Amino acid sequence: MRHRQAIAVLSLAGFFVALYLWLYKIGVIGTVQCGTGGCETVQTSPYAVLFGIPVAFYGVVGYAVMFAVGAIGVQPRFLARRGPTLILAWLAGGAFLFALYLTYLELFVIHAICRWCVVSAVITTAIAAIAVPDALQKQA
Repeated sequence: MRHRQAIAVLSLAGFFVALYLWLYKIGVIGTVQCGTGGCETVQTSPYAVLFGIPVAFYGVVGYAVMFAVGAIGVQPRFLARRGPTLILAWLAGGAFLFALYLTYLELFVIHAICRWCVVSAVITTAIAAIAVPDALQKQA
C-alpha cells in the first residue's frame, strides 16, 4: 500500500512539472523559469514535439494516469489485487525509458539541459525504482 501511495505522490509532483512545461510550450506562460537558458533551448527544439504533440503533454497524461492508478490502488477493494502493481510497473518502466531517451537528446543532440526536464526524469526514475521491484517481488 505504501508503494502505491508513494507513487501517487511522486506522480502528482511530476504532473505539475509537466503541466508547467506544457503550459509554456502552448504559450500560456511567456517565459520558462530555468536560470540557465537551457530550458528554452530544449523546449523550442524540434525534439520538444512528438507526432505533432508537445512532449510535455505526454508527461501530463502519463503522470495523471500513474497518479490515478496509484490512488485507485490504495482503495480497500484493490489493496490485495496485483493488477495496479503491474500496471504501475509497466507505466513506470515505459516512462523511465522515455526519460532516458529524452535525456540522451538533451545531452548529445540538443546540447542543452533543461532543469525542469531533469526534475521530471528524477521523479520518473524514483517511480520506476519503486514500481518495478514491487511488481517483481510480488511475483515470487
